[in-house]
Amino acid sequence: MIYTISIWLLPAIIAITLHEAAHAFVARALGDDTASRLGRVSLNPLKHIDPFGTILLPGALLLAQSPFLFGYAKPVPVNFGALRNPRRDMVLVAAAGPAMNIALAIVSALGFHLVGNLPDSIVQWVAQNLKNALVLNVVLAVFNMFPLPPLDGGRIAVGLLPNFIALPLARLEYYGMAMLIGLLIILPLLGSQTGVDLSFVSRLISSCTDAVLTLILKLTGNL
Repeated sequence: MIYTISIWLLPAIIAITLHEAAHAFVARALGDDTASRLGRVSLNPLKHIDPFGTILLPGALLLAQSPFLFGYAKPVPVNFGALRNPRRDMVLVAAAGPAMNIALAIVSALGFHLVGNLPDSIVQWVAQNLKNALVLNVVLAVFNMFPLPPLDGGRIAVGLLPNFIALPLARLEYYGMAMLIGLLIILPLLGSQTGVDLSFVSRLISSCTDAVLTLILKLTGNL
């Protein structure tokens, strides 16, 4: 149990912390210091971890053997009106988190080439950490690009789509988390009780995750 925690905890903390810090850093660079004033431009995990969304909810789903793990960190507050070019910069701030996760996934995949130079006593532990970091970061990036606010993909879509689509989509932000829980957890559970496969959103995210993982492994010379 302790070994399992040790190979998942560090990759998860790094992935979540740098994802949220990237949002805050880009927002500050583009003119909004809201997150900066609240200390969110930070590599301190405690600034970003949400006790329920980051620890309790994923843990409960794992224990319940849920077909899809779900969790979240403290959202970085952004005053889009303070950005120099609100609509464009909103897209850049939102994209910063998933982009950071893809960068971390690539670094993790490249790290596989160095594992053989480590002492035998830690080779397996480091390799498992790198593997989990690769998977976690790709899952975070793909999941967060789902086009529904308040996820990053939803905010990117709001920034890129024409107003007649963007405005109704933006109004879903308040209900977005509940809708996600319904699509990813409640709907599949109802389907399993009725014999109907309703895990279509989970399958879509899983398929995209597999495709991105394969691409990164190929680009880094691991396939």
